Amino acid sequence: MKTIDLSKVKYMQFDGIDMGDYPDFCDAYLVYGEIDGKPLTDSEIDHINDNHSDFVNENVYDSIC
Repeated sequence: MKTIDLSKVKYMQFDGIDMGDYPDFCDAYLVYGEIDGKPLTDSEIDHINDNHSDFVNENVYDSIC
């Protein structure tokens, strides 16, 4: 898999957000995002969820604030 430049991932949507889990949101996961106007593939989304939990957590937090 090619390297994903996380700084370019925009328009993210998440699922599994449980406010009782604040501030960790350990069950939340990315379901949609775009890079340069193109939707991420399922394998790119899986890669981000599996390997960049800090990125997901930070952006979940930003999306609800």
